[in-house]
Amino acid sequence: MKTYSHWLGLIACLVVLPISPAQGRHDPLTQAEIDQLRDTAQEAPERLKLYVQFARDRLVKLEQARSDPKVKDRGQLTHDGLDDFLSVYNELDENVDNFADRRDDLRKALKTVIEGDTEFQSKLRAIKNAAGVSAEEASQYEFVLRDAVTTVDESVDDHRKLLAEQEDAARNKKKRH
Repeated sequence: MKTYSHWLGLIACLVVLPISPAQGRHDPLTQAEIDQLRDTAQEAPERLKLYVQFARDRLVKLEQARSDPKVKDRGQLTHDGLDDFLSVYNELDENVDNFADRRDDLRKALKTVIEGDTEFQSKLRAIKNAAGVSAEEASQYEFVLRDAVTTVDESVDDHRKLLAEQEDAARNKKKRH
């Protein structure tokens, strides 16, 4: 009997655990964006360009909201906007890795991604160095901002390295033919 209740408890935990992390989280992508991504599931250049655009859109929306004097609770808004940006950016990075693992030619798409990386670095640093932000407000988004800056900084290095590797491989392939 003890074993039966033990297994029943374990099964209940396994059923509940996958549901728990999703509670309280929202998908930063709109349904229209999800549909666009679905349409480009196998097309690396188009899919990566979409992710760059979606990440850019999150930062532009955040910049607009931060510059609006009517906005209340700017610290929480900045936190949530950065969190959405980071979620989209992490998806971008994961897609780059997946397409690279499939040995897709990402040279053209990576140039777009790296341009986006450079733009994102600039925009994130502008948020970090914004004048007139109280310590209380900054404390609400300090961690997620630091995480976003670190993630983009590390990823741009990876993206540049991957581009160089793919360009070398393409040159070597041309020489052999």
